Amino acid sequence: MSSCSELLAKARACRMCEADLPLGPRPVLQLHPEAKILVVGQAPGRKVHDSGIPFDDPSGDRLRQWLGITDRQFYDPRLVALLPMGLCYPGRGKAGDLPPRPECAAHWREPLLGLLGRVQLTVVLGQYAQSWHFAGPAQSVTQRVKDWREYWPQRIPLPHPSPRNNLWLRRNPWFEAELLPALRQRVARLLDARACSHY
Repeated sequence: MSSCSELLAKARACRMCEADLPLGPRPVLQLHPEAKILVVGQAPGRKVHDSGIPFDDPSGDRLRQWLGITDRQFYDPRLVALLPMGLCYPGRGKAGDLPPRPECAAHWREPLLGLLGRVQLTVVLGQYAQSWHFAGPAQSVTQRVKDWREYWPQRIPLPHPSPRNNLWLRRNPWFEAELLPALRQRVARLLDARACSHY
């Protein structure tokens, strides 16, 4: 555990992209070697940068609803690891937040993932995270999410839970009708198994 604590401390103190971050560095992540579920996001938004709490925004509210878990469960690092592709808020672009800084994944991703030896489900949100976590030819987020059964039950691609994707959700009713019930059941089983192991 000491090596995990040391690596986390180094990641949280990272200033590698300082010159390119409009609000300065503030890495936001949550990890513990016992986590059974890994949520891979893109990069913290402005609200998360301000609070320092992962998914402390409307996207996080929707994500927790998708997973069927409470805030307390979500923010327990022994249950859920939260590791975005970019650890810091990248700033705003013309159509929303900028992409995650590429230096971040190149430097931190493999070492941090190496701490997570007990993960049984990886939830992969949005284009940038999916491009890194799924091999093969490039696909749209919609097509990859439609093909979710190909990766089940170890990994599941999801659209980003941002309110900006409300139109996508309305156009793809199968997502809430078919995918989310299976996801919630899988998450509940993993959390039940984790809870039972402590008795």
